[in-house]
Amino acid sequence: MSYDNILYDVAGSIATITLNRPQTLNAFTEKMIAETAAAFKQAARDKSVRCVVTTGNGRAFSSGQDLAEVQARAGQFSIGEHLRQGYHRLVRQMVTMEKPIIGAINGIAAGAGCGVALSADIRIASDKASFMLAFSKVGLVPDSGTNWFLPRLIGYARAYEMAITADKIPADKALAWGMVNRVVPHDQLMETTAAWAIRLASGPTLAYGLAKRAMNKAWGMSLDEALAYEAHLQEVCGRSYDNKEGIQAFLEKREAVFRGK
Repeated sequence: MSYDNILYDVAGSIATITLNRPQTLNAFTEKMIAETAAAFKQAARDKSVRCVVTTGNGRAFSSGQDLAEVQARAGQFSIGEHLRQGYHRLVRQMVTMEKPIIGAINGIAAGAGCGVALSADIRIASDKASFMLAFSKVGLVPDSGTNWFLPRLIGYARAYEMAITADKIPADKALAWGMVNRVVPHDQLMETTAAWAIRLASGPTLAYGLAKRAMNKAWGMSLDEALAYEAHLQEVCGRSYDNKEGIQAFLEKREAVFRGK
């Protein structure tokens, strides 16, 4: 499948999805949202892909919604419908993908771009990156999953502060607050991300995916329900090739060669 607003590349068992409207700081149009969701769906279905990287081309990860597109459709644009048919599908596609997603946050992640960045499982940020909930600057509330992700990551007080001030949070503060996993020098971002991706793509990716499923479901479960679900998923993993290979490699004192199944 070819795309106009993003780049999609598969090398080995790693798919890379690059937001590619650098002239607008990778602002999302309706078409770009649809293409990004389609690319994640393509990666999810490709059995050869075991890890996904997403990043932005140019100076930004994404500046959020392209307001020029909204203005051009004034009077015919429903924000709620735009969210339901666009960003909601993209965020769900990322969160439910049972393959690890690494966000290589190369610059500003603002508004809906922040929501997409937070939808990644692991976030590695350039020291030039920053995060911003810009919604209040145009009289809107945060969307694209940010109201769900941010309080869980950094707590209500900090999340609400970001929502009402629209202050830009630099990479070092994002790390201290727990929004990102690592901050690296800008010129080392993709090298560091590649090392993570290679490690995850060669690991027990079935187990990684089921762990992601378990943690996402656990938010809405009681302890007893979560324990029962863990036991169910562990039964699935216990019958996998990777589990057998892992045990055999441990006993033989060698590195395991996982297949993700």
